[in-house]
Amino acid sequence: MRRNLARLRDRMQALGVTLRPHLKTCKSWDVAQLMLPTPAGPATVSTLKEAEVFAAHGVRDLIYAVGIAPQKLDRVAALRAQGADLAVILDSPEQAEALAARSRALGAPLPALIEIDSDGHRAGVAPANRELLLALARSLAAAHNLRGVLTHAGASYGARTSAELERYAEQERAAAVQAAQAVRAAGHPCPVVSVGSTPTAHFARALDGVTEVRAGVYVFFDLMMANLGVCSLDDIAISVLATVIGHQPAKGWTLTDAGWMALSRDPGDGAYAYGQVCDLALQPIPDLLVTEMSQEHGVLRLRKGSTAPAPQLEVGARVRILPNHACATAAQFDRYYAVDGSLEVTAEWPRFSGF
Repeated sequence: MRRNLARLRDRMQALGVTLRPHLKTCKSWDVAQLMLPTPAGPATVSTLKEAEVFAAHGVRDLIYAVGIAPQKLDRVAALRAQGADLAVILDSPEQAEALAARSRALGAPLPALIEIDSDGHRAGVAPANRELLLALARSLAAAHNLRGVLTHAGASYGARTSAELERYAEQERAAAVQAAQAVRAAGHPCPVVSVGSTPTAHFARALDGVTEVRAGVYVFFDLMMANLGVCSLDDIAISVLATVIGHQPAKGWTLTDAGWMALSRDPGDGAYAYGQVCDLALQPIPDLLVTEMSQEHGVLRLRKGSTAPAPQLEVGARVRILPNHACATAAQFDRYYAVDGSLEVTAEWPRFSGF
C-alpha cells in the first residue's frame, strides 16, 4: 500500500500537478492520513458522510465529487460553517439555481465546479455544448460560486491496451482544459481544472492546463486494475482472508466461508470471475478462482480449460482472495487488518460506511 501511494504521489509531482486523493475507497482515517498530502487535504469524497467524518478529523479542502441534490445543501452549508472548504459539482441549471438560492439565503457562497463529460461515460456537460457550459458558468459566477471544472474518465476502465489508456488520459485532459478555456474566454473565473481516474492518472503523458488529479483505488489496487495493466498482482494491497469449509469432489469445488457478503458481487471485467485465490503469503494459486457465490459461501474452482493441478486445501485451511473491485469489497467490512512484511497483524484500522 505504501508503495502504491508513493508511486502516484511521485508521478504527479513529476507532471507538476496537485494530487487530490479520493477517499471513497478507503473510508478510513488511518488510511486517509497516509494518502493525504497534508492533514488538511486536499481530498475528494463521494458521500457527505465521508465529508463529515474527514472534516471532523481536520480535513478542510474537500470536493464532493457526485452531482449535488438540492436536499443535500443544508449538510454542505453546515460543513462549511464548521470551517471545511467543501465544494460540490453540478451539470444542470436546476442544480445551479438551487445552489444560488441557498447561497443567497445563507448570505455566503457555496462553491461549485461544473462537471464535464469527457467520454460519454456518465454525467457532465460536453465541452462542445458551449451554450449550457457558459449558462452554468454565468449562473455560478453571478452568485460568486464558480470554483472551476471537473471531469472523470470513467470509460478508461474499458481500455485494453496502454495506448488506449494514454488516449483516454489525453481525451480527459483535453476536455477539461477546453471547457476551462471557454469559461475563461467568456470572462468568468476558472481556477480549478480537475481530472481523474486511477487508470488515466497512471497513464497520462502530460497534464498541461490541469491543476489537480483525483484518484482513489490506487491505494489498494485490485484485479480490474491489474487486468488493465495499471498494476501487477503483486501491487494489490487488499485481500479477504477466507477459510475452507468443505468440498464437492465430483464438481471440483472447494467451499469457503467468503461469499458475496465478503467479496461483493462485483464481477469486474470477468477475467478473474469473483476473485483470484492466493496462499497466505499472497502468492496466487494458479488458475484457482472464486467462480460462484451465495451469501456466505464461495466456490473455488480451477479456471475452465486449466491444466494446473487441483489444489489440496483441507477443511480449515485458509486462503487470501484478491478482489475484483477494492471499493466494493472493502465496503463489506468495518475494519482493515494491517500486516507488514509477515502474517502478523500490526494494526486494526476502523472503516466506516453510510451516506
